[in-house]
Amino acid sequence: MRLDELLNEPQSQAVLARSPRDRVDPLLEAVLAVGSDLDLGVVLQQIVQSAADLVDARYGALGVIGEENGLSQFITVGMDDETIEQIGPYPQGRGILGLLIREPHSLRLVDLGEQPDASGFPAGHPPMRTFLGAPVRVREKVFGNLYLTEKRGGAEFGADDEAVLVTLAVAAGVAIDNARLYDAVQRRERWLMASGELTRALLSGVEPAEVLRNFTATVLEMADADVVTLAVPVPRTGILVIEAAAGTDANRALGLVLSHTTLAGKVYSSGETITTQDWNADPRAERDTASTTLGPVFLVPLGTPEHVRGVLQVARQCGRPAFSDAAVAMIAGFANHAALALEIAGHRHDAERLLVLTDRDRIARDLHDLAIQRLFASGLSLQSTLAQVADRPRVAERIARVVDDLDDTIKVIRSTIYGLQQRGRPEDTGLRSRLVAESNRASEALGFAPALRMTGLLDTLVPQAMADHLLAVLREALANAARHADATEVEITAQVTSARLTLRVTDNGRGTAPARAHRSGLANLHTRAEELGGALVLAPNQPTGSVVDWSVPLSAADE
Repeated sequence: MRLDELLNEPQSQAVLARSPRDRVDPLLEAVLAVGSDLDLGVVLQQIVQSAADLVDARYGALGVIGEENGLSQFITVGMDDETIEQIGPYPQGRGILGLLIREPHSLRLVDLGEQPDASGFPAGHPPMRTFLGAPVRVREKVFGNLYLTEKRGGAEFGADDEAVLVTLAVAAGVAIDNARLYDAVQRRERWLMASGELTRALLSGVEPAEVLRNFTATVLEMADADVVTLAVPVPRTGILVIEAAAGTDANRALGLVLSHTTLAGKVYSSGETITTQDWNADPRAERDTASTTLGPVFLVPLGTPEHVRGVLQVARQCGRPAFSDAAVAMIAGFANHAALALEIAGHRHDAERLLVLTDRDRIARDLHDLAIQRLFASGLSLQSTLAQVADRPRVAERIARVVDDLDDTIKVIRSTIYGLQQRGRPEDTGLRSRLVAESNRASEALGFAPALRMTGLLDTLVPQAMADHLLAVLREALANAARHADATEVEITAQVTSARLTLRVTDNGRGTAPARAHRSGLANLHTRAEELGGALVLAPNQPTGSVVDWSVPLSAADE
């Protein structure tokens, strides 16, 4: 027996010496694996997979800590998509998971169910008994926690497993930091390229509307967002209207008017960035977008707090991770650059407009000082010759007609001079401002503020006379909705294209029968449409209410 012991002892020592080496080799491979990629999403997934493989765990997860010590991301391995769907939403950081967040140090448990901090499992969750967890630190700050459960074979996690996991967590922190730095460099490079393209587009004379559309599309890509909108103020009102949008439901958001009480209105008045992790649950947020399924959202002002040129809203759908501080800072910097470029483009446009006005003044002055004076002198000279040809009535008549023609020409030139001088003066109020004012006045009679949507160059393309017709139609339609419809929602849409002007007013009230349309005052709306070669359509709204659709061709303004 002594001889057997002596023979077995070298073998036992060899096993003991080989055991640490067997753990070190996979650990080194895992460290290399988590550091082999610079995409943060790939790195996080690789960390969880490597941790589960190292300690032979069936299930693994990495919980990324967000605001208020909750979990903003939860990356898992070991569960199929069907199981994840049955479990439902990811954990928020309570129970044992919350214990590791509050006390960030490694934790090893024999049975999860026997721990007083355990909060139990939701329906559909697979059973879990053994547990091993460790924090992942990035530059001395806890980034998240690794959670491993159910060691294969029914065994318990040992001290060696805990040491290996802690070592991997250190390497994971370095890999995450590298991925973050790489991501920041990539974002900065995209920001610089996009800023350069934006500046070149604005200063090269591209239409501002097209530049703003490209701007929102660039922000959508840079922030990995689902929808981006840019709202600019309506002149002389302070009310915002969405002029550009990109992403989900972008077309529904275009032209939407945002009141002072919305988050966009608050950003515009304060000049400060606002961030929310859940749009629908935030009490500060009014339903001021076309989508009601938004989750993380942030809004940044374009320009300085003293001079805000617009408000940029960047959003993701419910269930998506929150925006990082780095992403918010990057988009805010890009927005400030965009505001500066817009300011420069605005000054350039004003300078070009000033040149046009100066040229018009010169033309008007030359017409008055040269053309009119010479025509007037010619008329006086002709009149002086009438007395000399009094004995020749036919000649005198022809000279008199020429004098009359000269008088008419002088009148036309004076009218042209007046038009040149008046055309450059800004109107007191544009159609957009008047639509906002009309909508605000209607809120008193309705008992609520109607939703207003404006699209197209309403201030530029719509002539004054046609604008007056449109406002009268809107006033009558809102009055009918207030008096007869008993509506709780009214939506106004004013749209102009290169060929047509359209006003659409919808409500969810009792509706208006076509037979009552003429008796209730809508006959005037028919008349206004017919005078301009257009049409008025009164139809039922779905599921309740009515639709007033008034449309006229822009060509009617030239007739």
